[in-house]
Amino acid sequence: MNIPAKTLTLNGRTAVLGGERNLLEVIRKAGIELPTFCYHSELSVYGACRLCIVDIEGRGLQASCAVKPEPGLVVKTHTPELREIRRINLELLLAGHHRECTTCGKSRSCKLLDLANRLGVDSVRFKATRPAAPIDRSNPALERDPNKCILCGDCVRVCQEVQDVGAIDFAHRGAMAAVLPAFGRGLGEGECVFCGQCARVCPTGAIMPKSDLPGVWQALGAPGRKVVAQLAPAVRVAAGEAFGMEPGADVTGKIVSALKAIGFAAVYDTSFAADLTVVEEAAEFLARKEKSGKLPLFTSCCPAWVRFCEQYHPGLLPHLSTCKSPQQMFGALARERLPETLAVPPGDVTIVSIMPCTAKKAEAQRPEFQRDGRPDVDFVMTTQELVRMITEAGLDFKRLPPESMDMPFGFTTGAGVIFGNSGGVSEAVLRCVAEKVVGRPVPSAELRQTRGEEGRREVEVKLGNATVKLIVVHSLKNARAVAEEVLAGTCDADLIEVMACPGGCVGGAGQPVSFVPEVRQNRCEGLYDVGGNLPLHRSQENPFVKELYRKHLGKIGGPAAHHLLHTKHTCPNQTPPECGTPNSGGPAHVGSSHFSGGCPSVVPPEPGARP
Repeated sequence: MNIPAKTLTLNGRTAVLGGERNLLEVIRKAGIELPTFCYHSELSVYGACRLCIVDIEGRGLQASCAVKPEPGLVVKTHTPELREIRRINLELLLAGHHRECTTCGKSRSCKLLDLANRLGVDSVRFKATRPAAPIDRSNPALERDPNKCILCGDCVRVCQEVQDVGAIDFAHRGAMAAVLPAFGRGLGEGECVFCGQCARVCPTGAIMPKSDLPGVWQALGAPGRKVVAQLAPAVRVAAGEAFGMEPGADVTGKIVSALKAIGFAAVYDTSFAADLTVVEEAAEFLARKEKSGKLPLFTSCCPAWVRFCEQYHPGLLPHLSTCKSPQQMFGALARERLPETLAVPPGDVTIVSIMPCTAKKAEAQRPEFQRDGRPDVDFVMTTQELVRMITEAGLDFKRLPPESMDMPFGFTTGAGVIFGNSGGVSEAVLRCVAEKVVGRPVPSAELRQTRGEEGRREVEVKLGNATVKLIVVHSLKNARAVAEEVLAGTCDADLIEVMACPGGCVGGAGQPVSFVPEVRQNRCEGLYDVGGNLPLHRSQENPFVKELYRKHLGKIGGPAAHHLLHTKHTCPNQTPPECGTPNSGGPAHVGSSHFSGGCPSVVPPEPGARP
């Protein structure tokens, strides 16, 4: 029996309804791109910008994002009245916006500029509505220019609804309305965890990643200085978008070629350090499992998650892996090994990270990642900054011949590459743990249960006679829910992976700006393809990692490796002993005999310990 399709009339044509959440989605499915500022599919409906208004027969003008699609509706999207109202609304927004488009870092992806061009707004009839306000540069990762804010509320909602932080909100009323951190303080003086998702959804340049590009250019021009770069996994499947290439396209070789042409002495792979993270974190997990240590073990690769944990759940700090993030592992390793490799004094080596993440900028400035007053990583550039650097250098990115990364820190396995996806860290660790527990390599194709797009995924993996329970979450709202379960003693997971950004690092705030959900999915698939095409898929198989332990680090998890590759988590404004007291650290799991003897070379460190 054929059930007739439910339809409505859109601009005189029939449009079929297929379960869309609102009328705006129906209109866009029909190939009509209505303008919006405040609508994001991942956020609640707000209906503030009034640009997506339509004329519904019998109902008048309505914001299509807030209207539930119903069969029989007769809708018009571009009558003369609608077009004039949109232009007036846009002019009013422009009147309160400092129009410095030629010098704004967001000009290439500014929705306000794009809509002004699309709607034919070539003049503004209204006077400026607000006095100039100072630019907020208090945050180590983000810069906030209130003069470019159009009060769309996107930053407020993503911070509250996706990240559950609420570091920024609306204040005052009427003409004095503004988006501010609590009590009018700087964005770096409150609860911000530096994830930068507010900057990702901001349609203008009101919130932007803070740029390290001037410092990098200066270092490149300094006589006798060797500037090296480490390239994060997620950057290689996103940078090409800015040059007209498909999202997910692997442009690793072109990036290396561009950086060498610009003047970098060497380009290394952060995925090499990710392989180090895997073997150290796997050893730490097995040691805790054998010794009835603090479980579940939380991953510590995401600095926004670590900051979130420090601020809101300090009792969980004993559960955090003591492993540094791959960025900081590479920084510490490079500081120690590169002066000899490059034949220059230690002070003449500048280390630049190229990351998809804004929180990495703040992480590099943390005092525990400095030695003798100098950070292990000097500068952190986002993917957006990399694109600007290549553009400034006048390079034709598409025509660049690919070049390979420099050895030994440019070699990686597929496990290190997939770190950029949500679920990638736990899958990589699982590949290492499985071999230790089962006693033989387990094909990586059998350990993909952590993959997926859901904000929270729970899986159980059988390894011989043992079962490992894992939870994978992305976005900090989901992380808070899991954290509260652990503290309440109702979570029986063994390993929990947390990434602050939706989708993981591929959705980081430093990536090229896109408001199309499929773009993030394509980046994710591209990263899995890159990892799958590499000859080695398990971190413990990386020959240069093996050589590093044999010549310099000693045993996995041993004193030398622990000193260089691990850190100590402490509560903000508290001395370490107060952090994670016996009543606040959550339950400790009972060790399983199935895991005993699985990693005989490990010298298990106490959680949070440092020699």
